[in-house]
Amino acid sequence: MSCEVEALQVYSTSWISVGIDLQDGVGDMVKRNLTPDELEAEETLSELVVENGVDKAPTFSVVIVNFNGGDYLQAAVNSLVQQSYKDFELFVVDNASSDGSMERLDTSGIERVHLMPEETNHGFAKGNNLPAKLAKGEWLVLLNPDAVADEDWLLKIKEGIEAYPFAKMFASAQYSLDEPGIMDGAGDCYHVFGIPWRGGYGRPASEMPQTGECFSPCGAGAVFHRQTFLSVGGFDESFFCYCEDVDIAFRLRLQGERCVFLHQAMIHHAGSALSNQVGDFAVRYGTRNRLWVFVKNMPFFAFWIMLIPHLGMTLLIYLGGILTGRAKCVRLAFIEAAKGLMLILQARKKVQCDKKLNSLELLRCMSWSPIFFLTRKSDVRPVKN
Repeated sequence: MSCEVEALQVYSTSWISVGIDLQDGVGDMVKRNLTPDELEAEETLSELVVENGVDKAPTFSVVIVNFNGGDYLQAAVNSLVQQSYKDFELFVVDNASSDGSMERLDTSGIERVHLMPEETNHGFAKGNNLPAKLAKGEWLVLLNPDAVADEDWLLKIKEGIEAYPFAKMFASAQYSLDEPGIMDGAGDCYHVFGIPWRGGYGRPASEMPQTGECFSPCGAGAVFHRQTFLSVGGFDESFFCYCEDVDIAFRLRLQGERCVFLHQAMIHHAGSALSNQVGDFAVRYGTRNRLWVFVKNMPFFAFWIMLIPHLGMTLLIYLGGILTGRAKCVRLAFIEAAKGLMLILQARKKVQCDKKLNSLELLRCMSWSPIFFLTRKSDVRPVKN
């Protein structure tokens, strides 16, 4: 069976973005195969900024996905008001919050704002996919609602894009919002045994690496070339949240794309403040999705070579769950991972069919040191052009 036929079978609903028809200088929306959720999301868009009768696309489309963000959400938006680089539009997606954070949100300092109140909690994955299809910016920039960006954040991202034109993914330098002397992350790492972690999380800020190449951006401050993001279907919505950033980076890596960590593009992140830090929710979805990332994306030879070590690490994680009183959450994650296995295997067909890198090339992008994983060290390497 051809790759094209398999792709149609795996994804019955294609990811097709909303385009702009400028033939008459009007800027009419062109809708193709939009789901009801997408149509509803589109109807919430504010009036477009028009210059000389033609819609002017911004450089960045910044997306914040909120769920009961409280005062964190306003602080995140306020940090965008203060940006030194102003060529961006903002999408705020609200996943059916009940705390009033969306209703009292003040966005008056930003010129182009699209508020998207949803009636359902779509999770982080779909919550970002919806505006990604409607956005106009060349680059998609994600900011967690519990994060605050430095005033030059977007400027430094723009400078990074210009300095590394080959890269389609960029990672921000993340510091703890409450403890500035502590790192929140320097991109995401992925061990060859199939274990991801946020590089440098919880380590001294003095260890923040210089600009270099990492495996994946962390979703709290990730940057993606928008059309590249959409070309692989965006985030996998079955993940809901956790590891969806590593999953899409893995898929893009398989297609030969690279990720650059920008040490001067800084945000300050509360870190799981809105989903119970290292709580049952995080353990459940993180464990399930980690298994799915490995099964879905690891190339054939690497999969079979690393399967036994991966299962061994999974057993150790379960034993750790027993010690921390979260064994039930881990077992539930195993059960949910097994229930979704057929869908993940179907998705694997397309991922492996589309890949351009072989097992050896991919493994070179990953971390090999067990010390790095056990101590959560970052793995940022010099950029090779």
